[in-house]
Amino acid sequence: MERVFNFSAGPAMIAQSVLEKAQNELVSYADKGMSVMEMSHRSSMYVDIFNETKALLKELMNVPDDYEILFMQGGATLQFSGVPLNLMVNGKADYVDSGNFAHLAAEEAKRYGEVNIVASSREDNYTYVPAIDQIRWNADADYAYITTNNTIYGTRYTAIPDTGAIPLVADASSNILSEELDVTKFGVIFAGAQKNIDPAGLCIMIIRKDLMGKQNALCPKLMNWALQSKNDSMLNTPNTYGIYMAKLGFEWLKDLGGVPAIYQQNVYKANLLYDFIDNSALFTAPARKDCRSLMNVTFVTGDADKDAAFVKFAAANGLVNLKGHRSVGGMRASIYNAMPVEGVQKLIEVMKAFEKENR
Repeated sequence: MERVFNFSAGPAMIAQSVLEKAQNELVSYADKGMSVMEMSHRSSMYVDIFNETKALLKELMNVPDDYEILFMQGGATLQFSGVPLNLMVNGKADYVDSGNFAHLAAEEAKRYGEVNIVASSREDNYTYVPAIDQIRWNADADYAYITTNNTIYGTRYTAIPDTGAIPLVADASSNILSEELDVTKFGVIFAGAQKNIDPAGLCIMIIRKDLMGKQNALCPKLMNWALQSKNDSMLNTPNTYGIYMAKLGFEWLKDLGGVPAIYQQNVYKANLLYDFIDNSALFTAPARKDCRSLMNVTFVTGDADKDAAFVKFAAANGLVNLKGHRSVGGMRASIYNAMPVEGVQKLIEVMKAFEKENR
């Protein structure tokens, strides 16, 4: 069967060449005579894979030596608890409530200490990211927390806030490796892998080393960053196959020219789609123009029945998972790194055809 264009927000599309390489190596990796799924995480053959994966991510994101890279389990959501358990030394933190996952992270952090919502777009249905130059961070906060891309509502930070001496923590799940991030601006960056990296289950963490070792006494050992660092992310059996798949994805991205090259492609894809929507007689984009996401393009017709009809029409034309999140409805085209330009062009063609029939 011919592959469809999968616009899912995650688990998301993986580059076909990555899938084919994984397929070719599934039964026997290199000359090892076994699948990566069968390898002991303590074996030299697997440790080589692990180290290559770590080195590739460090290269792709220009991670300085004073930062640690961890490959954790539980996806990004586990770190909604992991962040306060490891950083909330004085029991206070600042959060920007810019979307559903930012809100959930703040609510979880309230279990461990005082959370100050320093800015929010919740009352405006998260159609924008609060202006960073108007945020007043609290000097006694243990950390400041942002979510760099709003997957559900289709917004993003176009600039990273300067929090001074307060460590900045970022959930970058839905735009990691899609555009360049200056790692030195952050104390912690974490991301679920199932959007721009590999299958679900893995969480990538980049942590400034001086921030480790401050964990709450009740922090579970598997969520203890310092302990995980000491054991090279192998305090227990890690997501071995997920890490291997991340390696393949990192190799693919490096071969394309790295993050700068994919960013140019992502801007091109997003502009194609937004330009069509902005000139459409049927479709509109709710997200404010100055903070539109490059990864998640949300759009509506203004009629729930027409929205549902379009999703069905698109699926019949090989474009799947365009239904918007259940909390907002409408449509959402997630155009992560692995979505080729051809997929966006096909989507526009199908939108034009639907518009012609439904004016």
